[in-house]
Amino acid sequence: MTHRTDDPRRIILDCDPGHDDAVAIMLALGSPAIELLGVTTVGGNQTVEKITRNAQSVLEMCRRQDVPVHRGSARPLLREVHVAGDIHGESGLDGVELPEPTVPVAAQRAVEFLVQTVMESEPGEITLVGTGPLTNIALAARLEPAIIDRVREVVIMGGGYHEGNVTPVAEFNIWADPEAAAIVVDAGWELTMVGLDLTHQALATADVEQRIAEIGTDLAEFFLGLMAFFRRAYQENQGFDDPPVHDACTIAHLIDPSVVQTRRAPLHVEIRGDLTRGMTVADLRPGTDLEGCRTQVATVLDAEGFWRLVVDAVRTLG
Repeated sequence: MTHRTDDPRRIILDCDPGHDDAVAIMLALGSPAIELLGVTTVGGNQTVEKITRNAQSVLEMCRRQDVPVHRGSARPLLREVHVAGDIHGESGLDGVELPEPTVPVAAQRAVEFLVQTVMESEPGEITLVGTGPLTNIALAARLEPAIIDRVREVVIMGGGYHEGNVTPVAEFNIWADPEAAAIVVDAGWELTMVGLDLTHQALATADVEQRIAEIGTDLAEFFLGLMAFFRRAYQENQGFDDPPVHDACTIAHLIDPSVVQTRRAPLHVEIRGDLTRGMTVADLRPGTDLEGCRTQVATVLDAEGFWRLVVDAVRTLG
């Protein structure tokens, strides 16, 4: 399947909104390079009920009620449920007034939507973006293994090759459902891991907020409200001065690959270790970045280029 470079990337965003997921949705909707086919939700930053409502509310704020929301997994494959209320608050999107959704959640569940969309599209047409625990994508790959060869690529926000946040070596999305992450990483499709090593470079600084504030729209105010809460949460819980907007980096990578540098590397997820549950082990030794390797990790962010994309998207959404 050949793609014209000017064709928009057709994506499904599997997410758990979440302040940074909300920015990822805005970036996807505000860029002509992306066609967002649907949002699927997974329990993570908060319970699946709360984050599904959040996905609807963000689409409402962006005036894009045409994008369907499909509710997905409430819990990990094998593990107990853990949410990130310390970072995202009681609602999962604390800090803003969330508009009431005007469109109901789609009747079809997330995993069926993922499988059907990929199977009914041309091979190589659909990109899956996962910015929460990878439960839905893992279940879809198990329910219909044929999607593995039909998907164009999978881009995940999760993990890190040198950094963790829940533990010294594990990032929340992977740690929350390491078995699902292992299924997704080992599946054999083209996969890019946008981990903490990269996303900790995507900081919402005062300068960034000033540029957003100058847009002067309700959506710009919404963004600023999200970041104000997110900043406090990161200062109190993770020792950051400015909050990293992790999930939007996946979308930026698809819009403009020059914004996110990557390196091919064999990648695996640790599911058995007592101290290393959810660790993403990237083999960065010399000579491992071979052409046939189907997994890659994000390394260096062009922060100015990234924020230019976000500011443009918020302005475009009006």
